[in-house]
Amino acid sequence: MRVTDLYSNKAPVLSMEFFPPRDAAAAEKFDGIVDKLAKRNPDYMTVTFGAGGSNRDGSYQTVQKLVKEKQLPSVAYIAGYGLGPEEIAEVLDNYKALGVETIFVIRGDQPRDEGFVPHPDSFSYASELIDFIKGRYDFTLGCAGYPEGHLEAESLDKDIACLKKKQDNGAAYVVAQYCYDNRFFFDYVEKCRAAGVSVPIIPGIMPVYTVKLTNILAGVCGATITPQLQDKLDAVADADKETVLQTGIDFAVDQCRDLLRQGVPGLHFYTMNRSKSTGEIIDRLKGENLL
Repeated sequence: MRVTDLYSNKAPVLSMEFFPPRDAAAAEKFDGIVDKLAKRNPDYMTVTFGAGGSNRDGSYQTVQKLVKEKQLPSVAYIAGYGLGPEEIAEVLDNYKALGVETIFVIRGDQPRDEGFVPHPDSFSYASELIDFIKGRYDFTLGCAGYPEGHLEAESLDKDIACLKKKQDNGAAYVVAQYCYDNRFFFDYVEKCRAAGVSVPIIPGIMPVYTVKLTNILAGVCGATITPQLQDKLDAVADADKETVLQTGIDFAVDQCRDLLRQGVPGLHFYTMNRSKSTGEIIDRLKGENLL
Protein backbone atom coordinates (compact mmCIF):
# COMPACT_ATOMS: atom_id res chain seq x y z
CA MET A 1 0.00 0.00 0.00
CA ARG A 2 1.47 3.31 -1.14
CA VAL A 3 0.02 6.29 0.70
CA THR A 4 0.46 8.55 -2.31
CA ASP A 5 -1.99 6.40 -4.28
CA LEU A 6 -4.60 7.11 -1.62
CA TYR A 7 -4.03 10.85 -1.65
CA SER A 8 -4.15 10.85 -5.45
CA ASN A 9 -7.41 8.92 -5.74
CA LYS A 10 -9.46 9.51 -2.59
CA ALA A 11 -10.48 12.40 -0.39
CA PRO A 12 -10.54 12.66 2.51
CA VAL A 13 -8.08 9.93 3.50
CA LEU A 14 -8.46 8.67 7.07
CA SER A 15 -5.36 7.53 8.97
CA MET A 16 -4.48 6.65 12.56
CA GLU A 17 -1.24 6.47 14.49
CA PHE A 18 -0.21 3.97 17.17
CA PHE A 19 2.92 3.28 19.17
CA PRO A 20 4.23 -0.18 20.13
CA PRO A 21 2.72 -1.39 23.42
CA ARG A 22 5.17 -0.72 26.23
CA ASP A 23 4.47 -3.78 28.40
CA ALA A 24 2.51 -7.02 28.53
CA ALA A 25 -0.61 -5.40 29.98
CA ALA A 26 -0.67 -2.78 27.22
CA ALA A 27 -0.11 -5.47 24.60
CA GLU A 28 -3.18 -7.35 25.84
CA LYS A 29 -5.35 -4.26 25.37
CA PHE A 30 -3.80 -3.29 22.04
CA ASP A 31 -5.62 -5.90 19.96
CA GLY A 32 -9.02 -4.71 21.12
CA ILE A 33 -8.14 -1.06 20.54
CA VAL A 34 -7.01 -1.73 16.98
CA ASP A 35 -10.06 -3.90 16.27
CA LYS A 36 -12.46 -1.18 17.44
CA LEU A 37 -10.79 1.46 15.29
CA ALA A 38 -10.43 -0.87 12.30
CA LYS A 39 -14.25 -0.99 12.20
CA ARG A 40 -14.11 2.71 11.22
CA ASN A 41 -12.39 1.63 7.98
CA PRO A 42 -9.24 3.76 8.14
CA ASP A 43 -7.33 3.99 4.89
CA TYR A 44 -4.09 3.23 6.71
CA MET A 45 -2.50 2.95 10.14
CA THR A 46 0.99 4.00 11.20
CA VAL A 47 3.31 2.68 13.91
CA THR A 48 5.96 4.86 15.54
CA PHE A 49 9.62 3.97 16.07
CA GLY A 50 11.57 4.34 19.31
CA ALA A 51 14.21 7.04 19.69
CA GLY A 52 17.61 5.69 18.80
CA GLY A 53 15.94 2.50 17.65
CA SER A 54 15.29 1.72 21.32
CA ASN A 55 12.10 -0.16 20.51
CA ARG A 56 12.77 -1.22 16.95
CA ASP A 57 11.77 -4.83 17.68
CA GLY A 58 8.51 -3.69 19.24
CA SER A 59 7.83 -1.45 16.26
CA TYR A 60 8.46 -4.28 13.82
CA GLN A 61 6.28 -6.70 15.79
CA THR A 62 3.46 -4.17 15.91
CA VAL A 63 3.62 -3.50 12.19
CA GLN A 64 3.77 -7.24 11.58
CA LYS A 65 0.63 -7.73 13.66
CA LEU A 66 -1.26 -5.09 11.69
CA VAL A 67 -0.07 -6.33 8.30
CA LYS A 68 -0.05 -10.10 8.68
CA GLU A 69 -2.50 -10.89 11.46
CA LYS A 70 -5.06 -8.15 10.98
CA GLN A 71 -4.41 -7.47 7.28
CA LEU A 72 -4.63 -3.72 7.72
CA PRO A 73 -2.92 -1.24 5.38
CA SER A 74 0.05 0.00 7.37
CA VAL A 75 2.90 2.49 7.31
CA ALA A 76 6.05 2.03 9.37
CA TYR A 77 7.94 4.90 10.97
CA ILE A 78 11.70 5.10 11.08
CA ALA A 79 13.56 7.56 13.30
CA GLY A 80 17.20 7.79 12.31
CA TYR A 81 18.72 9.61 15.28
CA GLY A 82 21.74 7.74 16.58
CA LEU A 83 21.51 4.86 14.12
CA GLY A 84 24.22 4.03 11.62
CA PRO A 85 23.53 3.27 7.95
CA GLU A 86 23.81 -0.49 8.44
CA GLU A 87 21.31 -0.44 11.31
CA ILE A 88 18.89 1.62 9.25
CA ALA A 89 19.27 -0.74 6.30
CA GLU A 90 18.53 -3.72 8.55
CA VAL A 91 15.30 -2.10 9.75
CA LEU A 92 14.25 -1.21 6.22
CA ASP A 93 15.11 -4.66 4.85
CA ASN A 94 12.84 -6.20 7.47
CA TYR A 95 9.97 -3.91 6.55
CA LYS A 96 10.51 -4.59 2.86
CA ALA A 97 10.34 -8.33 3.51
CA LEU A 98 7.11 -7.78 5.41
CA GLY A 99 5.57 -6.13 2.37
CA VAL A 100 5.51 -2.57 3.71
CA GLU A 101 5.66 -0.08 0.85
CA THR A 102 5.43 3.28 2.67
CA ILE A 103 7.87 4.52 5.32
CA PHE A 104 7.36 7.66 7.40
CA VAL A 105 10.75 9.24 8.00
CA ILE A 106 11.69 11.47 10.94
CA ARG A 107 14.99 12.38 12.52
CA GLY A 108 13.79 11.50 16.00
CA ASP A 109 15.01 12.86 19.31
CA GLN A 110 17.96 11.87 21.43
CA PRO A 111 17.05 8.96 23.71
CA ARG A 112 16.94 9.68 27.41
CA ASP A 113 18.86 6.50 28.19
CA GLU A 114 21.90 7.28 30.29
CA GLY A 115 25.08 6.59 28.43
CA PHE A 116 23.50 6.53 24.97
CA VAL A 117 26.14 7.13 22.30
CA PRO A 118 24.96 7.82 18.74
CA HIS A 119 26.61 6.02 15.86
CA PRO A 120 29.36 8.25 14.42
CA ASP A 121 27.77 8.02 10.96
CA SER A 122 24.21 8.68 12.06
CA PHE A 123 22.15 11.26 10.18
CA SER A 124 21.69 14.71 11.65
CA TYR A 125 18.56 15.61 9.67
CA ALA A 126 15.50 13.82 8.33
CA SER A 127 16.30 15.16 4.85
CA GLU A 128 19.60 13.26 4.90
CA LEU A 129 17.88 10.06 5.99
CA ILE A 130 15.27 10.48 3.25
CA ASP A 131 18.04 10.90 0.69
CA PHE A 132 19.78 7.77 1.97
CA ILE A 133 16.59 5.68 1.76
CA LYS A 134 15.49 7.04 -1.61
CA GLY A 135 18.80 6.12 -3.19
CA ARG A 136 18.59 2.50 -2.05
CA TYR A 137 14.92 1.50 -1.78
CA ASP A 138 11.64 1.76 -3.64
CA PHE A 139 9.60 2.84 -0.62
CA THR A 140 7.14 5.71 -0.82
CA LEU A 141 8.38 8.15 1.82
CA GLY A 142 6.47 10.51 4.08
CA CYS A 143 7.81 13.18 6.41
CA ALA A 144 6.72 15.51 9.19
CA GLY A 145 5.86 19.20 8.96
CA TYR A 146 5.43 21.72 11.76
CA PRO A 147 2.73 24.40 11.34
CA GLU A 148 4.05 26.33 14.35
CA GLY A 149 7.68 25.60 13.51
CA HIS A 150 9.91 22.87 14.89
CA LEU A 151 11.07 23.67 18.41
CA GLU A 152 14.70 23.66 17.27
CA ALA A 153 14.12 25.74 14.13
CA GLU A 154 15.46 29.29 13.95
CA SER A 155 12.25 30.42 12.29
CA LEU A 156 9.17 29.03 10.58
CA ASP A 157 10.53 30.11 7.19
CA LYS A 158 13.77 28.18 7.74
CA ASP A 159 11.78 25.20 8.94
CA ILE A 160 9.74 25.29 5.73
CA ALA A 161 12.98 25.47 3.75
CA CYS A 162 13.99 22.23 5.50
CA LEU A 163 10.66 20.72 4.51
CA LYS A 164 11.30 21.69 0.89
CA LYS A 165 14.62 19.85 1.10
CA LYS A 166 12.84 16.75 2.42
CA GLN A 167 10.55 16.91 -0.60
CA ASP A 168 13.45 17.46 -2.98
CA ASN A 169 15.23 14.43 -1.51
CA GLY A 170 12.23 12.15 -2.01
CA ALA A 171 9.43 12.77 0.51
CA ALA A 172 6.09 12.38 -1.27
CA TYR A 173 3.66 13.53 1.43
CA VAL A 174 3.69 15.45 4.71
CA VAL A 175 1.81 14.82 7.94
CA ALA A 176 1.66 18.05 9.91
CA GLN A 177 2.19 18.19 13.65
CA TYR A 178 -1.10 18.78 15.41
CA CYS A 179 -2.28 22.24 16.33
CA TYR A 180 -5.41 23.46 18.08
CA ASP A 181 -6.15 26.39 15.80
CA ASN A 182 -6.75 25.55 12.15
CA ARG A 183 -5.41 28.93 11.11
CA PHE A 184 -1.92 27.68 11.98
CA PHE A 185 -2.39 24.78 9.58
CA PHE A 186 -3.87 26.73 6.68
CA ASP A 187 -1.30 29.53 7.00
CA TYR A 188 1.41 26.89 7.03
CA VAL A 189 0.12 25.21 3.89
CA GLU A 190 -0.02 28.58 2.11
CA LYS A 191 3.59 29.35 3.07
CA CYS A 192 4.72 25.86 2.05
CA ARG A 193 3.12 26.21 -1.36
CA ALA A 194 4.79 29.59 -1.84
CA ALA A 195 8.12 27.95 -0.98
CA GLY A 196 7.63 25.24 -3.60
CA VAL A 197 6.34 22.39 -1.43
CA SER A 198 3.78 20.72 -3.68
CA VAL A 199 3.14 17.32 -2.08
CA PRO A 200 -0.02 16.62 -0.01
CA ILE A 201 0.05 18.11 3.49
CA ILE A 202 -2.18 16.33 6.01
CA PRO A 203 -3.33 17.87 9.30
CA GLY A 204 -2.64 15.91 12.47
CA ILE A 205 -5.39 15.64 15.08
CA MET A 206 -4.63 15.21 18.78
CA PRO A 207 -7.82 15.01 20.86
CA VAL A 208 -7.74 16.07 24.50
CA TYR A 209 -7.47 12.85 26.52
CA THR A 210 -6.67 14.39 29.89
CA VAL A 211 -5.82 17.93 30.92
CA LYS A 212 -2.42 16.84 32.23
CA LEU A 213 -1.49 14.92 29.09
CA THR A 214 -2.60 17.79 26.87
CA ASN A 215 -0.31 20.21 28.71
CA ILE A 216 2.64 17.78 28.65
CA LEU A 217 2.32 17.00 24.94
CA ALA A 218 1.86 20.65 24.01
CA GLY A 219 5.14 21.47 25.77
CA VAL A 220 6.98 18.62 24.07
CA CYS A 221 5.58 19.33 20.60
CA GLY A 222 5.39 23.11 20.70
CA ALA A 223 1.64 23.18 20.09
CA THR A 224 -0.13 26.31 21.30
CA ILE A 225 -3.01 25.76 23.67
CA THR A 226 -5.30 28.48 22.35
CA PRO A 227 -7.38 30.70 24.66
CA GLN A 228 -10.51 28.94 23.39
CA LEU A 229 -9.15 25.52 24.32
CA GLN A 230 -7.67 26.77 27.60
CA ASP A 231 -11.10 28.03 28.67
CA LYS A 232 -12.54 24.58 28.00
CA LEU A 233 -9.73 22.88 29.90
CA ASP A 234 -10.16 25.22 32.85
CA ALA A 235 -13.88 24.50 32.90
CA VAL A 236 -13.31 20.74 33.29
CA ALA A 237 -10.12 20.84 35.39
CA ASP A 238 -11.93 19.30 38.37
CA ALA A 239 -14.38 17.18 36.39
CA ASP A 240 -14.43 13.41 36.01
CA LYS A 241 -12.44 11.67 33.27
CA GLU A 242 -15.47 11.10 31.04
CA THR A 243 -16.39 14.79 31.06
CA VAL A 244 -12.85 15.76 30.11
CA LEU A 245 -12.80 13.14 27.37
CA GLN A 246 -16.11 14.34 25.94
CA THR A 247 -14.91 17.93 25.99
CA GLY A 248 -11.91 16.85 23.93
CA ILE A 249 -14.12 14.94 21.50
CA ASP A 250 -16.43 17.93 21.01
CA PHE A 251 -13.47 20.25 20.38
CA ALA A 252 -11.86 17.86 17.91
CA VAL A 253 -15.13 17.34 16.02
CA ASP A 254 -15.44 21.10 15.56
CA GLN A 255 -11.84 21.31 14.40
CA CYS A 256 -12.15 18.38 11.98
CA ARG A 257 -15.45 19.66 10.62
CA ASP A 258 -13.79 22.94 9.68
CA LEU A 259 -10.76 21.21 8.15
CA LEU A 260 -12.89 18.90 6.03
CA ARG A 261 -15.18 21.65 4.83
CA GLN A 262 -12.11 23.54 3.65
CA GLY A 263 -10.98 20.58 1.60
CA VAL A 264 -8.03 19.01 3.41
CA PRO A 265 -6.79 15.81 1.74
CA GLY A 266 -7.20 13.78 4.90
CA LEU A 267 -7.11 13.58 8.69
CA HIS A 268 -4.37 11.84 10.68
CA PHE A 269 -5.37 10.91 14.25
CA TYR A 270 -2.85 10.51 17.05
CA THR A 271 -4.74 7.81 18.94
CA MET A 272 -2.30 7.46 21.86
CA ASN A 273 -3.31 3.78 21.71
CA ARG A 274 -6.86 4.60 22.80
CA SER A 275 -10.03 3.95 20.85
CA LYS A 276 -12.92 5.92 22.32
CA SER A 277 -12.06 9.49 21.30
CA THR A 278 -10.89 8.77 17.76
CA GLY A 279 -13.75 6.33 17.19
CA GLU A 280 -16.45 8.73 18.36
CA ILE A 281 -14.99 11.68 16.43
CA ILE A 282 -15.01 9.63 13.23
CA ASP A 283 -18.51 8.35 13.88
CA ARG A 284 -19.84 11.87 14.31
CA LEU A 285 -18.10 13.15 11.19
CA LYS A 286 -19.44 10.22 9.20
CA GLY A 287 -22.90 10.97 10.58
CA GLU A 288 -22.59 14.42 9.02
CA ASN A 289 -21.39 12.88 5.72
CA LEU A 290 -18.02 14.57 6.06
CA LEU A 291 -16.09 11.30 5.93
